[in-house]
Amino acid sequence: MALSSSRKRKPAREATLAENIRFVIGLVVFAVLLRSLLFAPFSIPSESMLPRLLIGDYLFVAKWPYGYSRYSFPFGPHLFDGRIFGGEPKRGDVVVFKAPPGNDVDYIKRVIGLPGDMVQMKAGQLFLNGEAVPKARVADFLVPVTPNSPCRENPGELQKQEVLKDGSSVCRYPRFRETLPGGKSYDVLDTGDAGQADNTPVYVVPAGHLFLMGDNRDHSADSRFPAVEGGGIGFVPEENLVGRAIVNFWSTDGSANWFLPWTWFTAARWSRIGEGF
Repeated sequence: MALSSSRKRKPAREATLAENIRFVIGLVVFAVLLRSLLFAPFSIPSESMLPRLLIGDYLFVAKWPYGYSRYSFPFGPHLFDGRIFGGEPKRGDVVVFKAPPGNDVDYIKRVIGLPGDMVQMKAGQLFLNGEAVPKARVADFLVPVTPNSPCRENPGELQKQEVLKDGSSVCRYPRFRETLPGGKSYDVLDTGDAGQADNTPVYVVPAGHLFLMGDNRDHSADSRFPAVEGGGIGFVPEENLVGRAIVNFWSTDGSANWFLPWTWFTAARWSRIGEGF
């Protein structure tokens, strides 16, 4: 009787194990499809998109607005060339893409020039197709000084650290509002004369490419500079697009200690969570 009972339990255990394996495989396939076709997380590693994005921001990127290319999938397998179900970005979109020339590192910038556009910077003023893009001075951008948001006071630049009445420290940046043709408006930082970055030749965007810039204009390696590993990106092929930024889902100032769970909450920038684009 004991032997017969043992034989009955063994197939049952094997069936349970097979079900668990199928569940795990299904979960992995679902996660891969979700990340490949719908959404992907992205974290902000630099100050190039200040004031909209801070180091320590985490956001979701929508994959479907621009269609799909090899870079839509984890590890970028060369399944096909170009894009399928493609949609062209709009000026002002904030996009994540694989940065030239290596095409293996995710960057985030704002779309400024579309194929055929002429883009130029003159004395810190953006020109698009020969017309100056309106740039209005607005209230300074103040950000608390934290491990993720240090205040780098460089000679000749206008950002500076200040101590408020409550004893907290902030970094103050000159802020401006740009409005692109079509009405898209966003804030940029201009901290002074950035030389070549503020005075460029006219760039004509080739077919199938985009001209991308960071909102922190004097501290962004973008399409104003030739594509160099770890530096500028030149014209970015539309094929390199990963997706469009849609919402912040988390933000931390960098002060948390992994071994002190309560600091995970005190370090959170709660007001930034849920901000859309």
